[in-house]
Amino acid sequence: QLRASAYMLGAQTPWLAERRLLADGAARVGELLDRWSAPGWPSDDERTVYREAVRIPGVAHCSLEYYRWWVRSVVRPSGIRFFKRLQRPVTAPTLQLHGALDACVLPRTALGSGRYVEAQYEWRQVEGAGHFLPEEAPDVVSGEIARWAKG
Repeated sequence: QLRASAYMLGAQTPWLAERRLLADGAARVGELLDRWSAPGWPSDDERTVYREAVRIPGVAHCSLEYYRWWVRSVVRPSGIRFFKRLQRPVTAPTLQLHGALDACVLPRTALGSGRYVEAQYEWRQVEGAGHFLPEEAPDVVSGEIARWAKG
């Protein structure tokens, strides 16, 4: 998982990370989509939509700021409070859907998440899908959520 998360290190450099993400018409966005998703997604049209979206002013910065906050917040009071709250168990019933081919958050890493849930917990691995479940397997995701909600 550490190797799969190496992209977070590259996000730590303000301005440079944005420039890299936006270089060559945001080609890096397409590369990340390809790397983290299952074969067959995204299509060329879908890749174009994501590449255009990240070029909207401020979007690249906000996309990367999420990863920067995780690193910077460790020493800040708000970050310390946040991480303490993360240590509390989840008390709501939880359905966790995870793509079997997710190369960003590896399935074997996510599989242990149930230990953080004190309520009803169900793990479902979605075969043939990667990191972007709602986009890659919308019918499966909708069906699993509907099934879970009925229960």
